[in-house]
Amino acid sequence: QVRLVESGGGLVQAGDSLRLSCTSSGRTYAMGWFRQAPGREREFVANIKWIGGSTYYGDSVKGRFTISRDFAKNTLYLQMNSLKPEDTAVYYCAAGGRPGHVDESADFGSWGQGTQVTVSS
Repeated sequence: QVRLVESGGGLVQAGDSLRLSCTSSGRTYAMGWFRQAPGREREFVANIKWIGGSTYYGDSVKGRFTISRDFAKNTLYLQMNSLKPEDTAVYYCAAGGRPGHVDESADFGSWGQGTQVTVSS
């Protein structure tokens, strides 16, 4: 397993942008971002493969969020634009996955501590 550390969360207004970062101690098949709001289950946001960099997004963030990675720095990013109050949650980066299994919490074996994102109306 790898160690993951998120950063970049904060308090913003609706319509603003924010970029999250996640540093990793190593590489796995894929990395992803999930989020969890109080009283709700953890929700898939986006994922990316280390080799090739192909991406996939959850329906709620398509067209607004962009996931990317810096291969040399072992760093994952999530650029969030046009933020909405419903985006408010703790955001977690994750590492692991295997072909065809990269969009559920159980697909990933390593998790960061999470970073809080709050969007006011």
